Amino acid sequence: MSPETAKSQETKAKLLEGALRTLTEQGIAKVSARTIATAAGVNQALVFYHFGSVDELLAAACRYGAEQSVARYRERFAAVTSLSELLAVGREMHEAERAGGHVSLLGQLLAGAQTHATLGPATAAGLELWIVEIEKVLVRVLADTPLGEFADPVGLARAVAAAFVGIELYEGVDAVGASAALDALEQLGVVVAVLEELGPVAQRAVRHRLRRVGRR
Repeated sequence: MSPETAKSQETKAKLLEGALRTLTEQGIAKVSARTIATAAGVNQALVFYHFGSVDELLAAACRYGAEQSVARYRERFAAVTSLSELLAVGREMHEAERAGGHVSLLGQLLAGAQTHATLGPATAAGLELWIVEIEKVLVRVLADTPLGEFADPVGLARAVAAAFVGIELYEGVDAVGASAALDALEQLGVVVAVLEELGPVAQRAVRHRLRRVGRR
């Protein structure tokens, strides 16, 4: 790798981090080439040199931030063996992401997607990274339960991701309500755990009942 290439990548990383910091600390309304460059500690002309426009930089920063966040939890997801564990990890993530300012960042990205055309697809792509990891866990943990042959892991993964996004944003106006919503999700995990502990005869009865309901 040539020194020029290394320098260019270093500058781009600074700009990506600067864009995320500006969004988190100042909000989408304050985002500009100048504010991002100031946060990154570089000349604002480099925003356009490396990314073409502020919107393209924001889109790249959105993807970059999501990749960084998902990478931090990938090993944890891989170690999950039950739905209850998945929800426990989700709660832990919620606390850590809020403390790190990432909940505020998500809110700004969703708000910005209304007026910045590139942010909508970029935010969706970032959320998709989370959905892929959640889907892998659901396929694994539900496979040997009575729900395994009836649950749609793809749709369920999106529902779980959407629930956590909603809870994270909701917490800003009603922390108690958001906590209650997380408790309710954990209670669903308990229900699945009970199903896992049923004996073979009881599990067959549950599967039979689910098939009958599914045919209606």
